[in-house]
Amino acid sequence: MKALVYTAPRQILFQDEPEPAPAVGDALLRIEAVGICGSDMHAYHGHDPRRNPPLILGHEFAGVLVGGPRAGERVTANPLIPCGECGFCVQGRNNLCRNRGMVGMTRPGAFAELMTIPERCLVAIPQDMPARAAALTEPAATALHGVMLAQRALFRPLAEARALVIGGGAIGLLSALLLRSQGCRVSLAETNPLRRASAQRHAGCAAFDPRETQPAPGGFELVIDAVGGKATRPAALAAVQPGGVMLHIGLQDWASEIDMRRLTLDEITLIGAYTYTTADMRAAVDALNRGVFGDLAWVEERPLAAGAQAFSDLDGGRSASAKIVLRTH
Repeated sequence: MKALVYTAPRQILFQDEPEPAPAVGDALLRIEAVGICGSDMHAYHGHDPRRNPPLILGHEFAGVLVGGPRAGERVTANPLIPCGECGFCVQGRNNLCRNRGMVGMTRPGAFAELMTIPERCLVAIPQDMPARAAALTEPAATALHGVMLAQRALFRPLAEARALVIGGGAIGLLSALLLRSQGCRVSLAETNPLRRASAQRHAGCAAFDPRETQPAPGGFELVIDAVGGKATRPAALAAVQPGGVMLHIGLQDWASEIDMRRLTLDEITLIGAYTYTTADMRAAVDALNRGVFGDLAWVEERPLAAGAQAFSDLDGGRSASAKIVLRTH
């Protein structure tokens, strides 16, 4: 089969790879579409010690089941592979499972024509759902999970809130689209001018360059840091109003400091949101299929064979799209 393989930092090769052999309990998928995630880019830069080359990356996908009683059925799947037995798993919080694996990290991912994954991870999709939309289930579930946690902590409804989203990548843009669908007023900080224009056009955000314009201190009931950088964390805290909510969902940098004194004196709620549960995945499928996230016209599609150039374009800021989806045919 053909696959896109991460072979060294900043090196992705499209090459022949052996077809995967399903283990007991595994499903075999013929991949239709797979998105490039920020964490794939993190690995591409050589900054993720958990993703070691050579490795087939990719964990945002839609495909068709090959073989077995469900052959021909179109599905997506939860790329987190939890143990199913620990306390977090039985509580339905399997994103916090400490014994989890992950597609494109601990096992080969979806930048390939074929991929295996445990059957218990499969998530059904409407059989007429466009592959592009289905491939966005994973990042949409991440946005949905984070916004849900923030909504619980806000004192007033989202429709009454002013929100700032820092970062116009897929998670930031999907979060903005979700907030806008609930009547929230959304501003978006993004350094890439192509992505700012896309966010304004497709999400109706007031987009600005944070290097040139600083948001009013304490001007937002909700601030979402969809970057998670050393500079964005203090910026997010500075922008949230007293009694407001700061949602930290990005994971760009490993460590930084924030003003814990201000957090305490102004009773700011700081929430960390990590990925999604299987229930969030199912809810994201439904939301995408109903058009909650809009028409997804901002998503760019390219063939899998052109994946190396897609990584390079994302790295160089040459793509206006917050999400490039690679198609296998």
